[in-house]
Amino acid sequence: MTETCVIATRGSQLALWQANTVAGTLERAFPNLDVQVKVIKTTGDVTLDMPLHEIGDKGMFTKELEVALLDGSADMCVHSMKDVPSELPENCVIAAMLERADVRDVLVCGPRIQGATSLADLPEGSVIGTGSLRRAAQLSASFPSVEPKGIRGNVDTRLEKSQGSDYDGVILAAAGVGRLGRSEMVSCVIPVEEMIPAAGQGAVGIEVRADDDRANAWCAAINDASTFECVAAERHILAELGGSCKVPLGAYARVVDDVAVIDAIVLSVDGGRVARSHVEAQMPADLIGLADRALGELEKQDARGILAEILAAEQE
Repeated sequence: MTETCVIATRGSQLALWQANTVAGTLERAFPNLDVQVKVIKTTGDVTLDMPLHEIGDKGMFTKELEVALLDGSADMCVHSMKDVPSELPENCVIAAMLERADVRDVLVCGPRIQGATSLADLPEGSVIGTGSLRRAAQLSASFPSVEPKGIRGNVDTRLEKSQGSDYDGVILAAAGVGRLGRSEMVSCVIPVEEMIPAAGQGAVGIEVRADDDRANAWCAAINDASTFECVAAERHILAELGGSCKVPLGAYARVVDDVAVIDAIVLSVDGGRVARSHVEAQMPADLIGLADRALGELEKQDARGILAEILAAEQE
């Protein structure tokens, strides 16, 4: 007997790639499952004339999808995990994640700086587009002669703008560029030591109703446990610090050669103040416990004070 599963997703090319990848994975795992993709516009898709951190909506890329989930017109939502707020609506859970792609950021150079193969190569005064406070603050902290400039639009739009007159280049997530088959435009992959990624970057997550046993069972069959555990640790840091797109905060957890590693960073908007932690533990390790150690290191460097200053400035 054929069952139907409806996936709610944004309509961008990248979002559709993610939703269709989840659909294909589900249909391979459950041959009698008919997966349908339902496109829904979100606040972040229609409000393109403001920087992300000024929109003031924690669920700008997820809220409308969750409405469909909660009213029963969708069985699951598919998200880029870096867009998912640390707090979910009541009765909603992230039930699965696909295997993670490259978590790092990449630099795409326009014609004026085409020879640059690292951030250190960028000429003084280079204007680099990014819609992320996290990227802009880390760029300013390490390369103060470079000018970050706000940019909006989907991946293709930002790649196109990187070749125009308003920007010398752009910084984007490696995962999105790669998933759209545009990796040939990448001038360099930025090491984590230079730019810590956003919590959940590179991971595709599936959100369902907590009480929907059928959808939870589908998700359990396709979940990548390692990705899920690492992203959960990153999101724990995000939640404990009250992080959102309004603050420059990065967190990256991974397991390398049986060693669990977490890097995390909190910065002032201008990159002038930085709190940074690097913690390790031999596996098997409790990644949430390791995340708490990372938080402790950040707090010793007054990470909460940095965040409080940012939020106070927003309210002035």
